[in-house]
Amino acid sequence: MISPENCKVREFAPGSPERKSVEAEIEHQRLNPRDIDPVINGKRIQMDHRTRIFEPHAHARTLGTFGSAGAREAQLAVDAANAARREWGNLPASARRAVFIRAANLLEGPFNDRLMAATMLGQSKTFYQAEIDASAELVDFLRLNVAFSERLEEWQPSSEGSERNRLELRPLDGFVFAASPFNFTAIAGNLCLAPALMGNTVVWKPSERSMLSAAFIMDLFEAAGLPPGVINMLPTSDPAAVGDVVLADRHLAGVHFTGSTGTFDHIWRTVGKNISAYAAYPRLVGETGGKDFIFAHASADVDALVTALIRGAFDYQGQKCSAASRAYIPRSLFKEVCERLHAEVSKIRYGDVTDGTNFMGAVIDERSFDQCSNFLAYADKTSGHKLIAGAAPDRGEGYFVPPTVIACESATSKLMTDEIFGPILALYAYEDADIEQALEIVDSSTPYALTGAIFASDPAVIDRLSKRLRFAAGNFYINDKPTGAVVGRQPFGGSRRSGTNDKAGSPYNLMRWASPRTVKEQFLPPVSHLYRHMEG
Repeated sequence: MISPENCKVREFAPGSPERKSVEAEIEHQRLNPRDIDPVINGKRIQMDHRTRIFEPHAHARTLGTFGSAGAREAQLAVDAANAARREWGNLPASARRAVFIRAANLLEGPFNDRLMAATMLGQSKTFYQAEIDASAELVDFLRLNVAFSERLEEWQPSSEGSERNRLELRPLDGFVFAASPFNFTAIAGNLCLAPALMGNTVVWKPSERSMLSAAFIMDLFEAAGLPPGVINMLPTSDPAAVGDVVLADRHLAGVHFTGSTGTFDHIWRTVGKNISAYAAYPRLVGETGGKDFIFAHASADVDALVTALIRGAFDYQGQKCSAASRAYIPRSLFKEVCERLHAEVSKIRYGDVTDGTNFMGAVIDERSFDQCSNFLAYADKTSGHKLIAGAAPDRGEGYFVPPTVIACESATSKLMTDEIFGPILALYAYEDADIEQALEIVDSSTPYALTGAIFASDPAVIDRLSKRLRFAAGNFYINDKPTGAVVGRQPFGGSRRSGTNDKAGSPYNLMRWASPRTVKEQFLPPVSHLYRHMEG
C-alpha cells in the first residue's frame, strides 16, 4: 500500500495568494468575535458562565467567549458517547475513514484559512508556525492515519487445512476521553480523530487556552459528516469538574492525553483508584513534559549548531514540548557559540504575529508569562548564571518574553533541569576531556526523555553518542534541532516522565485504540472426541 505524501508547507511570502487569503480571514475573525459552547450529541448547549478569549500578543483584544462546561455537561457528553458507540463502531471501517478523508479535503479547502487564522490569533503563532501546525500537520494526521489504519488490517494470521483464521480490529469496549493542550492545533485534532477513526466515541476536553481553534476543529469534523455523539466537545474553565465525572464513569475505555506530567499523574492515580469499578481496563496514552537537550561535540559545525539552538529554542516562543531548553557545549566551542548566540538572538523580532516580519509572538497567557518571569528572576538573583542574550519581559500590550540565553555554571541549576515552556535556553560548558561525565548528566539530570539532539561531524563519535543517549529521548536528532517531527516520518513520543511513547503519527498509536478479536472458523469440525493414540 502506498501512503499519501506529506502535505507541502507553504511559505506565505508577502503578497502571495495564501498570505492575502489568511490575512482577510484574520480581519474577519477580529471583527466577528465568536461565542463557543459545549457540543454534545451534535447540539450546542448554551452556558451562562462565560470566559473571554483574547489574543496573547494583544490581550486587550477579544476574540469571543466560551461557555464553561461543568459536571452536568460532562455527564451528558459521557451519555452521548456511550449511546453513539455501538452504531459508530459497527460502521464499516471504510465509512469511518471517508469522514476523515473528507475532513482533510475540507481543511485543504474552505477550512484552511479559518483554522490558520484562529491558531494565529488565539495561540500567537506566526504564519509559518501556524502553517506547519494547523494546516500541514493536521492534514497529515487525517490522511496518513487513514492509510495506517488500512495497513493494520493487512496482517492476518495463517490458516491451515480445514481452518480459516482472521483478526478483526474492534473499537474499545467503551468511550475515550481526549484531553488536548493549547500549543498544537494538530495534536488537539489528532487526540480526537485517532480513537474515532478506529471506531471509538470520544469525550473531548480542549485546553481553555486554545478554545478558538478547537471550535473550528469541531466545525471541520461536523462538516465532514461526523455523526452526532461520536466526538463531544467540552470547553471548560474548570477541568476538574469535567475530569471527575468522565474518569469515574464505568465505561471509560481509554484516555488520550497531551499536557503536563502532573496532570497525567493525576489521571493515572484516579484511574488506578477506580480500577475495579470499570467494565474493562482503560488504556492510558499520554505525552507529557520535556526538558529537551542539544549536545554538541567538539567536531560540531558551529553554524549548524547555532541555527539549531535558535530555532529549536525559540520557534513558537519555546512552547513546544520538544523545544530545546538545555544545551551542553564543549569548552573549546563555548566562547564562539555564546558570541554567535548573542549576536543572532539580539536581532530576533517579536510582536503581533500578523506582522510577518516577526519571528516570535507572545507566550500563551499571564500564567505562562509569570512562570517565565520567575525563572528569569531566579537566574538574575542566583550566582552562577550569566545572561548571554535577552531583555526584561513585557506584559504591556501582550505577554511578551524576549528570547533569552543564559549560561549556567552548574549543570544542576533549575534552568538546566526544570521544564520552563518558554523562550529561555540554558547553556552549560563541559570540559572536552570530560565528555563521558557530561553525557551522564544529560541522561540523568532530568526525569524526562522526550526529544534530544547531538551535533558532531565524526561518524564514530555520532555512533558513540547515539548509543550512550539511547534512552534519553524518544525522538533523537543527529545534526538537527530536536523539534519539527513530521507525521509518518518521525513518529512522536517519549518515555520516562515524558509519556507512554505510543508514537503519534504512526500505526503504533492507532493500535492503542483497537481491541483485536481472533476468529477461527472450522470447515470440517471433528465428530468424535477420540484421538488416534487411543485406538486399539
